[in-house]
Formats: sequence, structure tokens, C-alpha cells
Amino acid sequence: MTKSLENRAAIVTGGSRGYGAGIAEALIAAGATVWITGRNKDSLDATANRIGAKTFVADVADGGAWDRLVETVREEAGHLDILVNNAGEGVKITATADQSDDDIERSMASNLTGSILGCTRAAKVMTNQGSGLIINVGSVCAKHAWPTWGIYSAAKAGLLQFTRCLLAELRPHGVRVTSVIPSWGQTEFTEAAGLGSRDPDVLPKCIAPLELGDLVVQIAQQPVHLVTEEVTLWPMVQPIAQL
Repeated sequence: MTKSLENRAAIVTGGSRGYGAGIAEALIAAGATVWITGRNKDSLDATANRIGAKTFVADVADGGAWDRLVETVREEAGHLDILVNNAGEGVKITATADQSDDDIERSMASNLTGSILGCTRAAKVMTNQGSGLIINVGSVCAKHAWPTWGIYSAAKAGLLQFTRCLLAELRPHGVRVTSVIPSWGQTEFTEAAGLGSRDPDVLPKCIAPLELGDLVVQIAQQPVHLVTEEVTLWPMVQPIAQL
């Protein structure tokens, strides 16, 4: 079987579980060398041992950690070809009036600022290379409105617009930028938010991590003269209500 992404070096943030682990596993299966990041070393090591990834313990909101990560990848691989900004967290899904300042700042750091910090580093490296792919994993909350999801949605909407601007900025340099926008998944996030708990048959019909990973691989496999601006993935079981 041909490894279509052989010799590609990739970073996947939030790669120890959920969508991040599925994305990393699919990239590795396609031949890429993948560094997964996260804050919990034990979780990272367990996933890395299962899928064959390299690990780097880091908080995406730490710019210094990003500098060390990118330098590590460049030293070991000689280049950085794919960055998947997947890390994020709900922090506190509740009424806006019940959000603390710390909750708001943490949500922005995890869901928006961390991805921007990664993009600034990758943009510099990939512009100098004249090639590369950045994928920012967002959420349908960037496009739809639901009560109690305002803070998280604001961060994801910011990420979506930032990604659009980044594509316009980097495409003249041969660098592709894509928004992947999933909804309910077979992940801890969906369970923690109670999105699949109303019906025990719902969660198995949500997006599997490897299914999202396969989508990321398909985007990465596209000819370098083509770019997917954004793609939204819904499970058929999820009702869609837009305000």
C-alpha cells in the first residue's frame, strides 16, 4: 500500500485523545511522522505507544512551548509540512451570567489564542519553505447559535475568521490553510457536554475520531495547487437548529 504522506512531518495538538488522536492515527497510517501535544504526559505516552506517534508535552497557550516544539520538529525532520490545531475545550458550558473571568480567559486561550500562536510559528516556517498545510479544527458553534454556548462559540467563530484571513495571506507563498468544522463526535467533549446522553443510541452515530482523521488525510492528499477553504461535517443523527 502506498503511503501518500510519506516523509511529511506533522504536528497535531490535543493529540492524546478524541479527535486529535484520531487525526494523528490517520496521518500516521498514511505515512506521516506525527508529533502529538497535550498537557498530560501519561495520556500522551499511552496514545503514542498505541498509534506510533512522537510526543511533546505542551500547553498550546504557551508561546515558548510552541517555539520549542517547532524547533524540535525541524531539528528531527528538517521541515514542518502539516500543522493541525485541534486542541480545545468547553471549559464551562453554562449561561453567560454564570461565567467567571477565569473561565472566559481559559476558553479563549484553549480555543483561539493557542491556535493563533501555533499558526504564527508555522506560517514563518512554511512561508520560507514555500509549502505546507495548516488545518484549524473548529466547531459548528462558529456558525450556529445555541444557549449557554456563547463563550465557546465566540472563540470558535474567531478561529474560523482568522483561518480565512490566514489563507488569503499565505496562499501567495504556496501555503494552504483549511478550516475543518465538525459537530458532535464520539469524544469525551460530547459526553461531558451532555450532547449524546439523552439517547444511548446517539453517541455511536456521532463522528468517530478516525472518521475525522480520514477527512484530514484527504485534505492533505490534495494536489498542492488546490486548497479546501473549509469543510463542515455533521452526524446525520444531530438536529440542526440555527438562530
